[in-house]
Amino acid sequence: MSFGFAAIPDQSGKTAIVTGANTGIGLEIARELARKGARVLLACRDGDKADEARHRISDGPERVDVDYLHLDLANIASVRNAAETAAKEQRIDLLINNAGIMMPPLSNGTGGAESQFAVNHLGHFAFTALMLDKLAADGGGRVVVQSSLAHRGGRIDFDNLDGAQGYARQRFYNQSKLANLLFAMELDRRLRAANSPVAAIACHPGIAQTELMRHLGPLKIAGHLVGLLLNDARQGALPALQAATDPDANGGDYYGPYGLGEASGSKSGRAFATARARDPELARKLWDKSIELTGVDPGLAPA
Repeated sequence: MSFGFAAIPDQSGKTAIVTGANTGIGLEIARELARKGARVLLACRDGDKADEARHRISDGPERVDVDYLHLDLANIASVRNAAETAAKEQRIDLLINNAGIMMPPLSNGTGGAESQFAVNHLGHFAFTALMLDKLAADGGGRVVVQSSLAHRGGRIDFDNLDGAQGYARQRFYNQSKLANLLFAMELDRRLRAANSPVAAIACHPGIAQTELMRHLGPLKIAGHLVGLLLNDARQGALPALQAATDPDANGGDYYGPYGLGEASGSKSGRAFATARARDPELARKLWDKSIELTGVDPGLAPA
């Protein structure tokens, strides 16, 4: 079954955290949730950009409840502080791990890992782990993890996570997106084994014209042309919104655009995950490595 914007149910009384909500797909996710009645925390590194996004979301006929949560996913101290702040909310129903960086020059972050792996995966791994109790407190929330079509070309090189033995921007981006999907699947397996009321659901936006392309240099032109033919940011937000709000969505599901090759479409539906992304042994190895690099343990036993 396909899912469209009209199918998003009322979200009144719920509180959502959306990482990377100051621009692009994250902004559109936050806007839709807020206009459906949710209280939305814009989890961003830059307060000025978050404030601008808050005003853009508020620029409409609906009354919205939107606030800023400072979160720098490249900094574990910031991740811990953000989790402590968010835990003071009356409730947290949705955590949408959307933020990411795409093909920057080589730099390093958490645990010495290359920045795409550090931000796209490790930061979200740690933040999610720290938010699980809060998500479970009111009968069970949802964790939504944004992956990518790029996961299909991904492999996890555990011996070169810092890029010291060679760095290729696309290869490391693919790796981070595979890590996102492995994490979502493993998180849900462990939550189910623990009889947790929290569900973990993955999604991807297809191919959309967003701020992720800012590091591509001249290739941005090609990206913009592709974006004009494929998804805009609002369309790219739909799979995450399905994962977050569809009453028929279940833990372990994976959603993407309901169109040719999952690249674009005005509807969302079930997406294809590679065998590697569904490999529980690989996921367990990634889980253990993520605990080692972040110093944060979700406290969930293997399924």
